[in-house]
Amino acid sequence: MIEIAARKRLREFTLDVELTFGSGVTVLAGPSGSGKSTLLRVIAGLVRPDAARVVLGGRVLENGRIRVPPFRRDVAYLFQEYALFPHLDVLDNIAYGLAARGVPRRTRSATARQWLERLGIGALAGARPALLSGGERQRVALARALACEPRALLLDEPFAALDPATAARVRDELRATLAPLDVPVVVVTHDESDVGAFAAPVVRLERGRVIPS
Repeated sequence: MIEIAARKRLREFTLDVELTFGSGVTVLAGPSGSGKSTLLRVIAGLVRPDAARVVLGGRVLENGRIRVPPFRRDVAYLFQEYALFPHLDVLDNIAYGLAARGVPRRTRSATARQWLERLGIGALAGARPALLSGGERQRVALARALACEPRALLLDEPFAALDPATAARVRDELRATLAPLDVPVVVVTHDESDVGAFAAPVVRLERGRVIPS
């Protein structure tokens, strides 16, 4: 469970929310520029709020006295542009987070291959990101996030970079992948197609405030 109470002054308004995200998928919806991505970044520790209390599974990540750095929060963040390393092949991209944690090469390679197969992209292990389609890059980024066994998964507009036909297909694939996860998963979107597709609880944000769904 993620518990967050946060305030952050933005250019046109102040983000001011108090929310709880339980295990499974929650869709965080709202128009572009409503503070959704900022909220995710506060949870992940990528943005410093003016005031906040962030708790993940009973562990305090941030309050007035404590601020756990992003790499120690056990929170995986999937960026809109996927942020894959262009000089690494798919297998090494997925294993990167494990390497940063000091996991032995043999173990991290085996784990990366398991996630490749689980997401149906085993044949892409040796490919570079520039040669992948948008849907393939998304699955690689998701495999990299999940390989580290995060305690929460945050997805920031995961379909924004895809054309409508690809987005519809990848949305179905992602929903099936996320369904069995027993951790909080927050999916940010401004697209109502995403809201309906996940059949999940919805939190709506507008100008930094939670509004009735």
